[in-house]
Amino acid sequence: MTDDNTTLTPRRDVVENPEFSAFARRIVRAYAKRVAAGDIEALADLVGLSETLDTAISDAVAGLRAEPYRYSWADIADRLGITRQAAQQRWGTDIPQQRRTPNPVRANRSMPFRPPADLFDAAPYRRSGGLR
Repeated sequence: MTDDNTTLTPRRDVVENPEFSAFARRIVRAYAKRVAAGDIEALADLVGLSETLDTAISDAVAGLRAEPYRYSWADIADRLGITRQAAQQRWGTDIPQQRRTPNPVRANRSMPFRPPADLFDAAPYRRSGGLR
């Protein structure tokens, strides 16, 4: 039974990240040694791990950026020792489309160029049909 405003959550064992990370590194190094010992058929699979790892990193960053965590690009970049801009350029595809501010020039490439009215007298611009 639960109290009035509490819910039961499944028990989840805590995995220490440094130990888990070291375990994953040992597996990859052992696989590389196996390939280096003459298992040429496994070379393509070893290279495929790179893509799997890149996807896993992208998924992890997307998870950190999503609810309920909402870590900033600066938070993520700080942990990786890179700039905020570099992190956003590499993994910034997780930004939902509705949050992006549309650029009307990019959205409608057929939109004609119209310089600001205060840039020069607009009357000669209209008579000449544009800049020359």
